[in-house]
Amino acid sequence: MTEAVLYDYWRSSAAYRVRIALHLKGIAYRTVPLDLVEGDQRGSDYLARNPQGLVPALEIDGHFLTQSLAIIDHLDARHKAPPMVPADPAERSAVLAKALVIAADIHPINNLRVLNYLRGTLGLDDEAVGTWYRHWIAEGFTALEQGAPDCGLFGGAEPDLVDVCLVPQMTNARRFDMPLDMFPRLVRIDAALRLLPAYVAAAPEAAKPSAAKP
Repeated sequence: MTEAVLYDYWRSSAAYRVRIALHLKGIAYRTVPLDLVEGDQRGSDYLARNPQGLVPALEIDGHFLTQSLAIIDHLDARHKAPPMVPADPAERSAVLAKALVIAADIHPINNLRVLNYLRGTLGLDDEAVGTWYRHWIAEGFTALEQGAPDCGLFGGAEPDLVDVCLVPQMTNARRFDMPLDMFPRLVRIDAALRLLPAYVAAAPEAAKPSAAKP
């Protein structure tokens, strides 16, 4: 099998999810960094392969894959351990529902292009943008907190897809000064996950190119 290639931005939470999944499953890869702030993702060569111009993208098994959850689904189909979703249909649906609270409800309206639109086109200042950001995190985290286990991870003994999505979103929450006192279960799970080697290896500080801006 040829080496997997991840088109990555170190601060992208969607790319962070894929890095976590790759490390959990022990899949070797090399990174092609794209600086979203500098607009690398709008280059003609990349757009020819990924017309959305978003990260992450993963070149693996002769395929060029986009969208983080679709990429993780491919990895899960090809590399079973550890499983990202249960085999039981009802349990699988429940895990997907929780993961999508982050990947479909919180993240898409808080990503860089949306924040740039709020600042640029709509003329909102940083305080207003921060208020927007924290509002949508609070809505999603409130629901996740209610569905979080009292002990262990969302996936039990091993991380599942919810755990893969949670840590990048918690990272974003802290970046935007989101108070987390109301979400003690999420804070506990996040702290436990960050100690795992796969999460340490996938963290933004590990993925950040040496020349990248802070």
